[in-house]
Amino acid sequence: MLLSCETVGGDSRHALPAAGAIEILHNFTLVHDDVMDNASLRRGRPTVHTKWDTNTAILTGDQMAACAYEMLLRCKTSRIRGVVEVFTRAFNEVCEGQGLDEEFETRRNVGLPDYLQMIAKKTGRVIASCAEMGGIIGGGSGREVTALRRFGEYLGLAFQIKDDLLDVTGNVHEFGKTIGGDIREGKKTFLLLRAYERARGKEKEMLGRVMTGRGGGQSTVIAVRRIYENLGILDEAERTIDRCTRQAGRELAKLPRRRSRDLLLWLSEQLRLRSA
Repeated sequence: MLLSCETVGGDSRHALPAAGAIEILHNFTLVHDDVMDNASLRRGRPTVHTKWDTNTAILTGDQMAACAYEMLLRCKTSRIRGVVEVFTRAFNEVCEGQGLDEEFETRRNVGLPDYLQMIAKKTGRVIASCAEMGGIIGGGSGREVTALRRFGEYLGLAFQIKDDLLDVTGNVHEFGKTIGGDIREGKKTFLLLRAYERARGKEKEMLGRVMTGRGGGQSTVIAVRRIYENLGILDEAERTIDRCTRQAGRELAKLPRRRSRDLLLWLSEQLRLRSA
């Protein structure tokens, strides 16, 4: 958000309260996501519901959401209404995205387009809103703000698909979460849905069991990864991440050449290459 504000010629200090608000909102979603996903670790540390209990985690998230709005309203800008509208839309769509994610756990007919719509709301909207709000606070034109929002949308897709990939290929010490957790939980990720489209015979039967939450333990994780490798799914995921990152870069190219714009481009590249 701060870099987006500077990219349109604004003072990033004016965006600090909004940046703090979106950070608090993001952490609120993580606290509640960990409850829903039964996750015991977040960045290598015990999750809130694990260290304390589920009720504490729910109340913590609720209060964080309230604190986020309290901080947002400290933002000094003549365009505060637009900022609050973008923030509220992000909050709403994140909840919609999480609802779809939960719904997908019991739906059998989930396709890749459904998944992409879900992550556009759950992950993409938060990142896009950061860029959009920064552009608004910085006094950007409609064209500049739109380019920043679309940059964030593409970056969000790349980020989430990279997360899906790291769940299978990452190192638990770097990733900070259990490797193969999505497979054990039967989560319908980019990898699983694309593999299910391509698989045949026994491989398709196994993936079908995983999709219904009957995957099993570590042996299933190893077997599913082997299927992904055989079908070229890991390579396809990498190509999709690369393509979304390039599309994000093309949106940035519509903005004035500034150091902050170059840093946004650098950030998108680092997210593409990350191992955690």
